[in-house]
Amino acid sequence: MQRKTVRGVLPGLAILTFLTAGLTACTDGGGVGITSDAKAGDSAGAVAQPGKYRVLPMPCKAVDAKKVRAMLPAADTLTPEQRDALYAGVADASYDADRRVGCRWTAQTPTETRLLSVGFERVVSYNRATTSDDDKARQVYIRQLTDAHLPFPGPVSSPTPSPSQSASPSPAAGGGTSPSPGTSPSPGASASPSAPPELGSRVLEGLGNEAFLDDKLSAAGATAVQSRTVRIVFRTSNVIVTVEYSVQPALPGTGPGTVPPSGETQDKARQLAQALVDRFNE
Repeated sequence: MQRKTVRGVLPGLAILTFLTAGLTACTDGGGVGITSDAKAGDSAGAVAQPGKYRVLPMPCKAVDAKKVRAMLPAADTLTPEQRDALYAGVADASYDADRRVGCRWTAQTPTETRLLSVGFERVVSYNRATTSDDDKARQVYIRQLTDAHLPFPGPVSSPTPSPSQSASPSPAAGGGTSPSPGTSPSPGASASPSAPPELGSRVLEGLGNEAFLDDKLSAAGATAVQSRTVRIVFRTSNVIVTVEYSVQPALPGTGPGTVPPSGETQDKARQLAQALVDRFNE
């Protein structure tokens, strides 16, 4: 009987010794559990912060109403109700109003058609372990800048230029590039003495975190009528804003001189863009 008792006790002692040794290994010297928690904490601390903006404003109401009226003169024949509808704008269809929204306005008179649109895109990084929302938005902005054939300004904050950027034409006067077909000539281009100088596409300073302007003057067609389209793109934190303003004379045969000069059209578009920067900074 005594031999059976010894056999019954020894397995229990072995199990107890094994559990004690395992507990000691987890808490002694190497500190496995502590090291695991520390790594998790370090990983959480390295995650980039979300962008400043979590939602987007309603685009048709976010614009400065007075500036819209100045950019889009209404025909005298419109009724008060038609004028209100014109300046209220038409919102773009959106499947996610927290990510991308826009609004459009159209004003027609007997002599011209003017189009205005604004668009807001909130950029979100899906890998914040390596890229913040702001950094992702900057990548989107740089891609649009490159598509407009404009070089990134300054070597301090610019990323390593891609082959397409390296192949871009050298900047023209005013920070833009040599005009491509269908674009306005740069300030250094020749012009008649009576005509105001044309301001070409270029990078803008002092508008949001970074911005550029793309000015295109369409070639005259069979009707000898040109149209001008000014597009301003700027980034404010993790939101990309696009303002596009087009003017097209309606009377054929009047010639390209009826198109507003670049300075006038760009100034109106930039004033509206600055008002939107102020709106986002409120």
